Amino acid sequence: MRWIWIGLALLGLSFAALLTLGPGAIERAAQGVVPHDPHPVSAAARERHATLLVADWHTDSLLWNRDLLAESSRGHVDFPRLARGNVAIQMFTAVTKTPRGQNYESNDAGSDNVTALAALQRWPLRTWSSLTERALYQASRLEDFARRAPDRVVVVRSAADLRRVLAARERGPERPVAALLGIEGAHALDGDLANLDRLDAAGFRMIGLQHFFDNRLGGSLHGRSRAGLTPFGREVVRALEARHIVVDVAHSSPQVVEDVLEMATRPVVVSHTGLAGACPSPRNIPDALMQRIAAAGGIVAIGYWDAVCDTTPQGVVATLRAAIDLLGEDHVALGSDFDGGTWTTFDTSELSVLTQTMLDAGFTEGEIAKVMGENTRRFLLAQLPPE
Repeated sequence: MRWIWIGLALLGLSFAALLTLGPGAIERAAQGVVPHDPHPVSAAARERHATLLVADWHTDSLLWNRDLLAESSRGHVDFPRLARGNVAIQMFTAVTKTPRGQNYESNDAGSDNVTALAALQRWPLRTWSSLTERALYQASRLEDFARRAPDRVVVVRSAADLRRVLAARERGPERPVAALLGIEGAHALDGDLANLDRLDAAGFRMIGLQHFFDNRLGGSLHGRSRAGLTPFGREVVRALEARHIVVDVAHSSPQVVEDVLEMATRPVVVSHTGLAGACPSPRNIPDALMQRIAAAGGIVAIGYWDAVCDTTPQGVVATLRAAIDLLGEDHVALGSDFDGGTWTTFDTSELSVLTQTMLDAGFTEGEIAKVMGENTRRFLLAQLPPE
């Protein structure tokens, strides 16, 4: 009997250690910043960066069990690092399901990594079986950060909210981050359009149609079917537009993107991507579709991970240059995919290296300002609900 009790005690200790250390270990293995010497940034570039409005369309930081009000050695984003990077607008995207063996080529929808992560991170029981509840829980985490530090974080739901936050940053000395909510994949609706009312009320203002697998709305860029929009998918797109919720096609199949562009009455975004012409990865939709997105007034946000092939600051900036040349300077923005299971060569605190590299590459002052955030500000002020 004594050995049974000892075994149970050891099992309990092992489980407690897994709950305590497991989430951090999982995150450290899944993503991070490649070790590097400090990136050289001149005083002039730092001064220029400090004058810019900086915006990022995509970070998955709410997935991980970190207090984002405190600086961490893990991942890419928290509010102290956002402040050091001079980020004014940050889209926080909720991940609700990812397949086992996640890859760019082909995945099915039969498995889910997030269920185990939710349990390990001690999310509420309701999130273990509902993707909608997972999105709502991540939204509540962002609201909690804003409640605890209103001088540093403001959750933006409307164009009026965004104007107020940006005006406060101009006045200083408080420089809150305008934090918006997005979703990676409309499977977060749990197949029920009525759940969109709950997500809308929670403040979600951008929804990606797919993530790494096909869903009820249509085919994923990384799924099996390569199908276009389903009737339910068309219903969701119409509902999103009616609510002024931005449609994101970052992980959608080319046919879904074509179908969306044919029916859309409002511009769409690709919230985090590379450019196929610069990096022929299965992660990137064809350049011709990117051009149609831009021609319809949309935004293509360039990331910092292997979707750009060369993840150095020089490689990221080379992709930004190619995107401007292909799409025009009014349609290119930043979409890091920070904290999204990615490895990068800088985190959000180091974004001045992009300003330095763009200056070195001969970008105009206007191009730098637009890419770093002005295009995003213009788009959001036009597309968010007015009030």
